[in-house]
This record gives sequence, C-alpha cells and structure tokens, in this order.
Amino acid sequence: MTDIRVTTLANGLRVATDPMGSVETASVGVWVEAGSRYEGAAISGVSHFLEHMVFKGTRRRDARAIAEEIEAVGGHLNAHTSREYTAFYAKVLKENLPLAVDIIADILQDPLIDPTELGRERTVVLQEIMQAQDTPDDIIFDRFQETAFPKQALGRPVLGAPDLIEAMSREVLAAYMRNHYGAPRMVLAAAGRVDHDDVVAMAEAAFDRLPPPAPAEREPALYRGGDFREERDLEQVHLVLGFRGVGYRDPDFYAISVLSTLLGGGMSSRLFQEAREKRGLVYSIYSFPSAYSDTGVFGIYAGTGETEVEELLPLICDELRAVTRDVGEAEIARARAQMRAGMLMSLESTSSRCEQLARQLMIFGRPVPMSETVVKVEAVNRDAVIRSAQRLLELPPTMAALGPIERVAGYATVTSTLA
Repeated sequence: MTDIRVTTLANGLRVATDPMGSVETASVGVWVEAGSRYEGAAISGVSHFLEHMVFKGTRRRDARAIAEEIEAVGGHLNAHTSREYTAFYAKVLKENLPLAVDIIADILQDPLIDPTELGRERTVVLQEIMQAQDTPDDIIFDRFQETAFPKQALGRPVLGAPDLIEAMSREVLAAYMRNHYGAPRMVLAAAGRVDHDDVVAMAEAAFDRLPPPAPAEREPALYRGGDFREERDLEQVHLVLGFRGVGYRDPDFYAISVLSTLLGGGMSSRLFQEAREKRGLVYSIYSFPSAYSDTGVFGIYAGTGETEVEELLPLICDELRAVTRDVGEAEIARARAQMRAGMLMSLESTSSRCEQLARQLMIFGRPVPMSETVVKVEAVNRDAVIRSAQRLLELPPTMAALGPIERVAGYATVTSTLA
C-alpha cells in the first residue's frame, strides 16, 4: 500500500496507481461521479444508457474496432453503472496498458452517439430491463430501494423505466455527458505491473479533450421505509426486509459490516444456521449493508416457499431483535476474521485493487491503507455491534415481497414485532 501514488493533472483528473511487481497484467479504468443519483426524474436511466452508447463508436473507432482491438491482445473491456458512479475498465497484459488507456480515453471523449446506433442500443437496454423484470431475485432489490427512498433519485432503478428509455434522445445523452464527465469528477486508477510516472504520462496525453467542470447536482436522500408487495405466479416468495443503514464515512460503518456478517454473511451466520440448517425454510438467505456517500440501507434477502414464509418472517424478526440485546464474543471474532480474510484476499486481484483505489479517492479523497481498514474492523466489539443493531431499528422498516404473497405477514405486524 505504501507504493500507491496519486497525481492530479492540470485539468483536475486524478491518476492513481497501485503497483504489483509479482504479476504480468494490469487493470486500468476510469470511475466517473455520474450515476443514477445525479439524474432527474425525466431522464432516469441516462447514466446506464450512456454507458452502453460510448462503446458504439467514436471518431477513430467503430463498435467492432473497439472490441477487436482490445481482444486482439487478449484483453477485456467492460463497464458498469451504479447509483453514485459509472466505471469503464480494462484488464490487459502489462505491455498493452497504453492501448487500454487510449481506448478508454477515446470512448469517454469522442463517442459519436450515432442516431442509428442509438436506436439499436435502445432496444438492447430495453431487453436488459425486461430481463431484470423477469428475474425475481434481481428485481426485488429495485422494489426494495424504491420503497425505502420513494420518489427520489436514490430510489429509482439504475436501468431506468422503459417509457423513459424509449423517449431518450441523442441530445439528452450528449448533454448529460458534457455536464457530468468533466475531469475533476473522474479518477483514473491502475493496478498491477504498472509504473506511476508512465501512467501519468499516458493520461496526460490521452485525456486532453474532457469538457470543462460543471457543478455536481445530486438529490439528497431521505429514507422513508414502507411496504411493497407484488403477486406473481412463482414457486417462491422473494423477500427483502431492511432498514436505514449508514454511509461510508459513518463511525458505525465497520460495526454494521461486522453485524451483517455474523447475522447473515456466511454458512456460520445466525440466519443461515437457523433458517436453513435447523429448519430447512430456505435455500438462500443473507444480509447485506449497502453504503452510499451520505446514507445507506441494511437488508436481509430470503427466497422461500409459499407455506414456509409464514414461519420464516417471524424468525428473521426474532433474530434481528436478538442481536439488539446480545452477541457472543466468538461470533464477533469469527465475523471479523471473515471480513479481514476477504479484504486481504482481494489484494491478490489487480481488478479489485484498481476498483478499491478509485472508490477510495471518490469517497474519502485519499487512498486508504489496508492496515488502517483492518485496524478499524478489529476494533469492532460487542458494544459496537449491539449499538449498531439497535440503531437499525430506530426508523420504520422497509419490506418488499414478490411472488405468492398471501401468507406474508402484514407490514404492521412486522413493524410491531420489531419494536
């Protein structure tokens, strides 16, 4: 971690490198502070749609050339959009790092957003939305998010709505890119067999046509909670029960993470042991903390049968209330060990280290040494876990259920049970 270096270019682009001398590959990418939280209601889904469109051709390369050039050297090029950022990244052999940087710079500075390609890719994005709609253990998380943060940017789906995607014009995508893809809102990160000075030189040469910075406009988040149910002819009920969580900078961030691990983070967790191993009520059950820059959610997902849900939901509530009263030192130590091992194992991946570095710069404004993170995880004790569990129950819960839902307990019943 001590070899990590960060340089801010004259245009405001931050360039960060994490060298790994034992590998022959490099991962490089650009993370942009532009996700669904930055979208107005009328253009919901534009960040994701734009992520697709930049791969459809530039002044120098058509879509096929973009794919062929990176794959001709055995590399991989991809992207993803989240609620707070969009990432474009590649993994290549070390000698092909200049090509990867050049392609990423090309698609982020000179995309044609050609009207013909726009029509084709619109259909692709609509198919992606329909695929998500047809995947109940995927779409239930969107419904949960919408219920937790109703009528807000943070609650709207990253993919957008079909009618909005249908109506989205080239001008809307181009304007969004001009307003959000300025250098100060970007981080270029590279990890693997890389040299910092070389990467800085590549970035200075390649990223010379970014638009001037524009003020970031992001809607604040207001957690509400509530109840969502959708009857579908499915074999299982897909259920998410959740609460207001914490943001990355919150003092309880690591305590919430340890709580999630011991409650539903593995085969030894309370929920897995009780719901699956002892009672056989589920195939899949787990808890998850989703953090954002200023807030978060904490949720529990379960997929269970129509008859089993009657027993499962009270069980989940009981386990939640139990951790607000007491947790054992052994299970806390086990959860801390799981987290520590996961973090250290991620150091073996150039892609993971690249993404971690970029996100740290976007969230904290600096690289965060792994030793610092491990110390914070190890500092989580019994009192911190209990306090965090109690904190989760301070506001009303959010419940989302999809499938044969007749036997799902009423929201008022769940709320009173957790009180």
